[in-house]
Amino acid sequence: MISQQTLRGSWNEIAGKLRSKWGELIDDELERHHGNLQELVGYIQRKTGVARDQIERFLNDLGSEGSGAMGRAAGAVQDMASRAAGTARQGAQSLARGAQSSYAAAERMVHERPATSVAAAFGAGLITGVVLAILLRPER
Repeated sequence: MISQQTLRGSWNEIAGKLRSKWGELIDDELERHHGNLQELVGYIQRKTGVARDQIERFLNDLGSEGSGAMGRAAGAVQDMASRAAGTARQGAQSLARGAQSSYAAAERMVHERPATSVAAAFGAGLITGVVLAILLRPER
């Protein structure tokens, strides 16, 4: 039979389906039995005259529909997370390859043109120092 937890957790949906199946059920009366499965089944039986096992079967079907939907939703979330992780992994690998390629190019340039490399490093350091000195000087 449907669990008390499922009954409480999906009450609005279950109550709507009960009203659709048995229109003679009254909202206030349904609310009075919210969360108490045995009282709910007894109320529906008294109000509709339907056999207890049919009511329980209907509630079980509602419970299994909810479980199936939750399972499908969890599966969809897991698929999305797996795809996102794969995309992030591919992006990180691409970034790593790009960094390795840039490092290798810089290393080749230093080996092929050492004087140019030293002059470029000196120039970059000089420019960085001037910019930092301007930014960090005290205001007058």
